[in-house]
Amino acid sequence: MTTTSDRQITTVVSDFLDAQKDAIVAQWAGSSFFRSVAQDSDQAAGDSAEVLRGVRRAIAAGQADNPGADGFNDLRSLLTALASQLDGNEGVSARTAVEVSELKQPLLRLWQEQADAELLTPGAVMLVGAVDTLRLVLVESALAAAKDTLAIQREQLSELSTPVIKLWDGVLAIPLIGTLDSMRSQVATESLLQAIMTQQAKVAILDITGVPTVDTMVAQHLLKTAMAARLMGAECVISGIRPQIANTMVQLGIDLGEVATRARLADALAYALHRLGLQVGSSPAGPGVL
Repeated sequence: MTTTSDRQITTVVSDFLDAQKDAIVAQWAGSSFFRSVAQDSDQAAGDSAEVLRGVRRAIAAGQADNPGADGFNDLRSLLTALASQLDGNEGVSARTAVEVSELKQPLLRLWQEQADAELLTPGAVMLVGAVDTLRLVLVESALAAAKDTLAIQREQLSELSTPVIKLWDGVLAIPLIGTLDSMRSQVATESLLQAIMTQQAKVAILDITGVPTVDTMVAQHLLKTAMAARLMGAECVISGIRPQIANTMVQLGIDLGEVATRARLADALAYALHRLGLQVGSSPAGPGVL
């Protein structure tokens, strides 16, 4: 339970932050931390004032040491934006350890000038604790922002690595390159199904020439994609079945069922054109589609 002395310190420190708001904001705005992330002095002052409001609210609630306090939670969006302007996670941690700590000095200097002797030490401890908590919240925000950015970049990379290509009217191909994990397989399937619906494709070719190995999990992904395409009204053909992959699949007992397979992408395209009622042959001018 909070004692009367604690409540008194909380009230006095909160009143101190209100009374010295302008002086604190002016000194914070000139600190290394706010100057390093602000576009200009006005933004530095605005960011400083918002941070001070959050810190003051946490202190007034008796939660100066609680990163989950409403006052600190109010600052998370701002701190995430500020953290995104710093140089990487390691840089954020190192810089905040020094630069955010600098915010203590103006507070303590003003507090020593204003506080009664009886409240001097406990009030200073409360202010220092609040700034330390602010630093912790900033680091948490920086790490969360970096994690979100990494997830977005990974998703974008997966989309770029699984393009859907139109080979002919009604024929699509998706070249799969590298190791197929669950996320890449899901992205490939969704991209292919969307393209089938958009272009009203009748045949979809899954080319695994660039897939180094095919195990049971990869085979299951291919079968699921073929089944999903069939539900969309398109037939799937798997191309790029090299001798070593064929041998591995036989040894593992992998059965692709009724899914058509071809050794080369060109053979798969010829099969797809045949399914559309077209024929691949030769003309006096050379090979072509008749």
